[in-house]
Amino acid sequence: MSGKHVAVLMGGLSSERPVSLSSGAACAEALESVGYRVTRVDVDRDIGQVLADLRPDVAFNALHGPFGEDGTIQGVLEYLQIPYTHSGVLASALAMDKAQAKIVAANAGIPVAEAKVMMRFDIGTEHPIAPPYVVKPVREGSSFGVVIVREDMAHPPQSLLSSEWRYGDRVMVEHYVAGRELTCGVMGGKALGVTEIVPQGHSFYDYDSKYVAGGSRHVLPAEISPKIYQKIQSLAVKAHQAIGCRGVSRSDFRFDDRLSEDGELIWLEINTQPGMTPTSLVPEMAAHMGMGFGEFVSWMVEDASCLR
Repeated sequence: MSGKHVAVLMGGLSSERPVSLSSGAACAEALESVGYRVTRVDVDRDIGQVLADLRPDVAFNALHGPFGEDGTIQGVLEYLQIPYTHSGVLASALAMDKAQAKIVAANAGIPVAEAKVMMRFDIGTEHPIAPPYVVKPVREGSSFGVVIVREDMAHPPQSLLSSEWRYGDRVMVEHYVAGRELTCGVMGGKALGVTEIVPQGHSFYDYDSKYVAGGSRHVLPAEISPKIYQKIQSLAVKAHQAIGCRGVSRSDFRFDDRLSEDGELIWLEINTQPGMTPTSLVPEMAAHMGMGFGEFVSWMVEDASCLR
């Protein structure tokens, strides 16, 4: 470590600012506990000048959402030649665009759900595909703006037409895959464990089930057959490589095993900036493999670079 100066980038400008502040605080505290010199940076539009003045050895990117994980801050860090954690400009931008990431994943042989991209105003009052389906903003995280349309709904969600909608005009309409919510982290190109996420009192893994205490239960290792467990790990690594990710990522899946043990397994998306509190999914996976939180974030700092 040799007293490296680490700027922990947190907060930011997206809807996920509160999550990022929580991730950043946890990472900063852990890095200090293992001997790094840490500066906490609440990111605003002057971040280029702030970092140029600060001149850290490494930037730990604990940002979430647009501007933080879509290639924007990564471009700033490349320009300033400050080594940084997680994925680079292209992989970050690609993963953040759910529709483009799905195209790349499908071309790599990863099973994905049928989907189409539309402008939200064009959906109107007629179902764009046969329900059930899911409407997702193309460039948001933490399930912001996600709506599940059930078979018994007479028309698409009218919230899409509201003037209060703030998640962008491009949305992805995706066939709904029933079943279990599974996720797998990748660290340095190698798969971590597979976790099943069981929402508690929620119809799906929405914002509250992710971040409100008691909103979900994590089952690690997931109670699925060894064959499916290993398949999920393999697909998570394949997605990580196809998108061009570096450092840590997390792929999310749906697994419908209601009719058979092998069931239907669908890759949903990849997250290049997964949550980073000690109880977040990927740190839990690392802990399950014997890596404490301090060791985990230290690995990320030592893995940091430019041209990622």
